Amino acid sequence: MFRYFQTLPLPALVTQQQPPGDALVGLPVVFFTDGPTTQTFTLDIRGFTVEITATAETFTWHTGDGTDLATTDPGAPYPDHTVTHDYGPGSYTASLTTTWGGTFRVDGSASVDVPGTTTTDGPPVTFDVLEARAVLTDPYD
Repeated sequence: MFRYFQTLPLPALVTQQQPPGDALVGLPVVFFTDGPTTQTFTLDIRGFTVEITATAETFTWHTGDGTDLATTDPGAPYPDHTVTHDYGPGSYTASLTTTWGGTFRVDGSASVDVPGTTTTDGPPVTFDVLEARAVLTDPYD
């Protein structure tokens, strides 16, 4: 069954970030994905109807600065955010690897765990982290 599980067209979940575009040093970047985290497939295998349900179990956020953050939830946008990372100034490319587990049932029988997991890698997102600098101005100019 694992061989079939590995070949399912599971989605490559897209990394979303807040703020969109450039970020600022000293303010955390919020990561999340809003893609589907459960997928159900029905296959005909040697005359049997097999229903496989794949569920995202682990989300590994590659922050682009050498840090990986592993979570069991897909994150959420501000103000409900659960996955954040602080950066120094620079340009970064972040991405998401999703680890999928699954169950299967044959001809409506009881569900059984698929032995093992499989992963998908989402497309990377690149952004700059800028350092804000205060500038004194003469209000009478």
